[in-house]
Amino acid sequence: MAAQAAAAAQAAAAQAAQAEAAESWYLALLGFAEHFRTSSPPKIRLCVHCLQAVFPFKPPQRIEARTHLQLGSVLYHHTKNSEQARSHLEKAWLISQQIPQFEDVKFEAASLLSELYCQENSVDAAKPLLRKAIQISQQTPYWHCRLLFQLAQLHTLEKDLVSACDLLGVGAEYARVVGSEYTRALFLLSKGMLLLMERKLQEVHPLLTLCGQIVENWQGNPIQKESLRVFFLVLQVTHYLDAGQVTVMHSMQAGYLEKAQKYTDKALMQLEKLKMLDCSPILSSFQVILLEHIIMCRLVTGHKATALQEISQVCQLCQQSPRLFSNHAAQLHTLLGLYCVSVNCMDNAEAQFTTALRLTNHQELWAFIVTNLASVYIREGNRHQEVLYSLLERINPDHSFPVSSHCLRAAAFYVRGLFSFFQGRYNEAKRFLRETLKMSNAEDLNRLTACSLVLLGHIFYVLGNHRESNNMVVPAMQLASKIPDMSVQLWSSALLRDLNKACGNAMDAHEAAQMHQNFSQQLLQDHIEACSLPEHNLITWTDGPPPLQFQAQNGPNTSLASLL
Repeated sequence: MAAQAAAAAQAAAAQAAQAEAAESWYLALLGFAEHFRTSSPPKIRLCVHCLQAVFPFKPPQRIEARTHLQLGSVLYHHTKNSEQARSHLEKAWLISQQIPQFEDVKFEAASLLSELYCQENSVDAAKPLLRKAIQISQQTPYWHCRLLFQLAQLHTLEKDLVSACDLLGVGAEYARVVGSEYTRALFLLSKGMLLLMERKLQEVHPLLTLCGQIVENWQGNPIQKESLRVFFLVLQVTHYLDAGQVTVMHSMQAGYLEKAQKYTDKALMQLEKLKMLDCSPILSSFQVILLEHIIMCRLVTGHKATALQEISQVCQLCQQSPRLFSNHAAQLHTLLGLYCVSVNCMDNAEAQFTTALRLTNHQELWAFIVTNLASVYIREGNRHQEVLYSLLERINPDHSFPVSSHCLRAAAFYVRGLFSFFQGRYNEAKRFLRETLKMSNAEDLNRLTACSLVLLGHIFYVLGNHRESNNMVVPAMQLASKIPDMSVQLWSSALLRDLNKACGNAMDAHEAAQMHQNFSQQLLQDHIEACSLPEHNLITWTDGPPPLQFQAQNGPNTSLASLL
């Protein structure tokens, strides 16, 4: 027995010595490989040689699988040799599945290999690989969640948003069960983003409400919490403005402007904090999207000078990134066109909208620009009759309207009504405006409702039907105050003043006149301030990247008559 015990002890000692020797040569090669990989500049060829030198030693399976993963990763990230990278990653994935409790190598191999497959346009190979990895990773929360995100992203790239949303929903429930509220919030926010892309707005609202509660209640890393809050605020602003994928839309028609401005200002503040820590391009993209929203709000609420400075801020962000400018150039010119309309620079507005049309291939943005350009031509009178008729035909809401947007179709009816009004065809104008009202009431588009009511009120006033005119203009004024929309308030107060004067209501007429005077003064002051800013010269920019600097203006050079 003693002899057997001694032999066993000798064998164990020999095995331990062999393992120690194996570990020492392996660690030496690994150390050299890492040294070469992290050199400045990296010596990738020498790093690969060191890792390849592991295999002749016939290492244990664990070392063999990990080395294949390391080689695959180095070749994938640092060389163009995708064939060898794929071969090593496939071996790492195959061998690691046979080894118990080897999750880090197994799932990293699956994740990298599926990335490589996608890069090679072998999506059909990536999907089953990720599905299998997800299936066997349920006891490893980190990798299970990461792989779910990866497969959801793959479906998103293929425009299969339904499958992507389903996976994100599965991930959110899994994160809830394992008690990771941060990861749960990430899954839900990502799902909310896809639902907004699909325009499933009724599903977005309860999801964002839940996300808001999770983000506020989560007590964790402050930087991670800040990131979640920014993600949440961006989605919430987008939802409030019902903008979907188009960032400059009449979607703030719903009249949540003060709320939208509050959330946007908060989100922009959080973004500025994050950019001090991390200059990721996605932060600049978020910032541009938020600024586009807030600029729309400022123009409606009568803060043109602030809007112009924020347009300039978007220009500066776009100067730093050609890709960002390429993605947002049409929106930027559209915003400048809207600013030009607000300060009555109609020739510049026409030039900006025409430039935006040339730069966009997005159907909804195209329809929005055409709608606004048509309204510019209508206000300009008979100068562009042929072009105007052509534009109106292309956005005819009665048949073959180019996009499915309910809001844009309602706006097209309004523009037709405006055109008929200016031509003195009042019955036709009333028909178009009633269509706008029907559609805007159904969708809670308060701004379009207010504009249609005040224009109908104007028509009834011209026709001498003072009672019906009053029935239109009073609710228009109430809605305009709720939004608040300064231009509609100005228009409504002028009509109320004239209406009450015609009806002999001296006190009401005086009160309306006083309101009109107040609105006029506010708008006039803002008009002068905006036109005096050096950034006002942006209205002449219609070609190439945004200008780097602006010359100061001597003073406003645009007509104020339309404001008074």
